[in-house]
Amino acid sequence: MKTLINTKKLFFILLLIILVIPTFLLPAPVQAAQQFNTEDIDKFITNYMERNGLPGASIVVVKDGKLVYEQGYGHDSEGEPITENSLMRIGSTSKSFTSFAVVQLVDEGKIGLDDPVVKYLPEIKLNDTRWKEVTIRQLMSHTSGIPNPVIVPPASNLKAGVERLNDWKLKSNPGEKHYYSNANYWLLARLVEEVTGIEFSQYLKQKIFSPLGMGHSLTTVNSTDFVQGLSKGYVTAYGTAIPWTELEAMNMGAGSIISTASDMGKWLSMHTNEGKNSSGQQLLSKELLEESYKHQPGSEKYGLGWSLSSPGVKPSRISHSGAVSTYQTQQDIVPSSGYAVAVLLNSFTPTLEHAYEISSGIIQLTEGQEPESKAPSPKIIDLSLGVITLIYLLLGIRGIVRSKKWSDKRNHHPTWRFILRLIPQLNPTLLIGWLFFIVPTLQNNSSTTIDAFGLYPAAMFLLAVVFIIGLILTILRIYHRITLNRD
Repeated sequence: MKTLINTKKLFFILLLIILVIPTFLLPAPVQAAQQFNTEDIDKFITNYMERNGLPGASIVVVKDGKLVYEQGYGHDSEGEPITENSLMRIGSTSKSFTSFAVVQLVDEGKIGLDDPVVKYLPEIKLNDTRWKEVTIRQLMSHTSGIPNPVIVPPASNLKAGVERLNDWKLKSNPGEKHYYSNANYWLLARLVEEVTGIEFSQYLKQKIFSPLGMGHSLTTVNSTDFVQGLSKGYVTAYGTAIPWTELEAMNMGAGSIISTASDMGKWLSMHTNEGKNSSGQQLLSKELLEESYKHQPGSEKYGLGWSLSSPGVKPSRISHSGAVSTYQTQQDIVPSSGYAVAVLLNSFTPTLEHAYEISSGIIQLTEGQEPESKAPSPKIIDLSLGVITLIYLLLGIRGIVRSKKWSDKRNHHPTWRFILRLIPQLNPTLLIGWLFFIVPTLQNNSSTTIDAFGLYPAAMFLLAVVFIIGLILTILRIYHRITLNRD
């Protein structure tokens, strides 16, 4: 009887295991991803924007080639609500499109990834014998060795833009190291023009935008070119946002595309559908699409127009960010789940990539996780700079009031010693003056002192106070010494 009871217990336990175990074997991330709530996305983004003082955002989420969600939040600089169809500058996210255009030409057999660039652009002659070794693949993966200088002369068109490279030298041997450079993508855009005989902006329209139904997307030569429907962007400072004029630059191929979240959804849908658009048309072979997502020789974190996440980032992503002086963008593809996200912001924050943080939060939601709630570090940094600015201003005013007394106390010093005592105040004044008034004129570039303020308002305002106080103090101390000596 005891054996029979034990047998029944064992049978019951086995039956329970058979019924229960399958529920634990279900893939939790997929199940959670299917259940994520769009209201959670709205709540997360709204709270994030309020916490960080962002004016507007537009997002899109796709999965396995299908649209899941698209939405706009906040307002533009004209007070109009942001929607999924609001035009935004996407900055360096444009590089993924340029790369796609080049790989299309590879797919058609018109060029080879490992062909030397000079084969198609013989008129470009860097002041470096190694230039003839640089390949198309190396331009696309930023392993060409071409530098990325901050200050370059202006250019009115793409041809003039690439001609600026003729006196440049490579920073490293071709294929040896990864050095991110916009110039690589100016050259790639120009290469597309030379090979196809079609202006680069028209190529994008004909071969990428139109087949994908990206009806609002376009590209400009210069960042200040007028675009109907594109409002002025913002820079953030002290936890708020200030409308600002975009910094002028020839950015064709490297950061020239203007798009919408809805259009970016169509772009990412194709990438999560093996290179096919919504009609099933193959825009790029699956093999070359996958090659774009692989790290290239000399670069562990960059493919062909795409950044690859570090091993510690989970889930792993294929991404590209973009930023200009008044807009910021992030696009992420998550191969493990089939999800892809694009976040477009009509503001730029110098100390944090908000678009990346928002995209990361959305990805966490698709994984069935709660997004991290982080402190608004840019606001904290800016307010800290504000406190330092105020303290320096008060001390500076005190110094100005006491400048006569300061000079009187040192009136008996010889001139050389008096000048030495001015140096601690004079050096930062001269350095900041050089930054504000000389740098914008170097190489005839089109930036201005106002543009410099827009790059990081809180820091630049501190520097401006240091400059003004230092200049006034120096002048007054010299004036009082001269006056005292006359007396």
